Amino acid sequence: MSRHHPLFGVALAAVGALMLTPDTLLMRMSGMDGLQMLGWRGVLMGAVMLSVWAVLRHGKRRADIAALASLAGLGVVLSQAVNGALFSIGIAIAPVTVVLLGVATVPVFAAVFSRLMLGEPTSRATWVTITAVLAGIALAILGKPDASAPWDAASLWGGLMGLGVAACLAFSFVLIRRAGGLPILPAVGGGALVAGAVGVALTGPAQMDHGAVWAIAITGVLILPAGFFALSVAARHTAAANVSLLMLLETVLGPLWVWLGYGEAPTPLMLAGGAVVIGSLALYLLRQRRGA
Repeated sequence: MSRHHPLFGVALAAVGALMLTPDTLLMRMSGMDGLQMLGWRGVLMGAVMLSVWAVLRHGKRRADIAALASLAGLGVVLSQAVNGALFSIGIAIAPVTVVLLGVATVPVFAAVFSRLMLGEPTSRATWVTITAVLAGIALAILGKPDASAPWDAASLWGGLMGLGVAACLAFSFVLIRRAGGLPILPAVGGGALVAGAVGVALTGPAQMDHGAVWAIAITGVLILPAGFFALSVAARHTAAANVSLLMLLETVLGPLWVWLGYGEAPTPLMLAGGAVVIGSLALYLLRQRRGA
């Protein structure tokens, strides 16, 4: 499919989101805590993306660095760093269910930021799909085994951090769409490296080898760089709300990978919620295709 095709951005966002779905399984297999995972994931993802950029953009690196020094470039770097830190810390201190509920609002933030920063209207079909997807995710979350956990201070902070992750991701996608010439590899990779350095510093270098390093290495070297690069490039070719909407495939399909790897069978409500999400996105993509 040509990058000028109307559905190129949507298709690329779907591919990027699907690439990220095994991430949860590998995080579980690593046996690491949140800050330790932040250190490994951020450092490895940042190192890979910056290395690829250094090779592919040889001779143009000075221009890319100048572009990164712009407000848009610094905004993407900061958004990626804060997003990575908030997600790992939120997972470390609060139930996963609560954090994911906050993260699931990313398409709403994307639609609002696109309207405010780009003057880009969000279609009625997109809002209907967002509502249906959020309802499906809420249904799936209610069906999780830990969904009955009481809401304490840690849960409240976890929910707020999930909202922060959603806002940072949406803001990053809108900035990338607004600044068309922004180099994505060093922007996203630089933000990941900053977050990873914080994770290593807080964990302590001597504690970084605890757990299954190979599992977290797969996600840091392959899954995260490929997935986030695809999503970021997609943000240049379609509305940020579309990218954010498709990114929620990870929220639904991630637990299925854990089921396959650990035998943790999803509950009927989880399956029903997942069916609502996937069905809503399928109808939305079909409508987009007909429109194209």
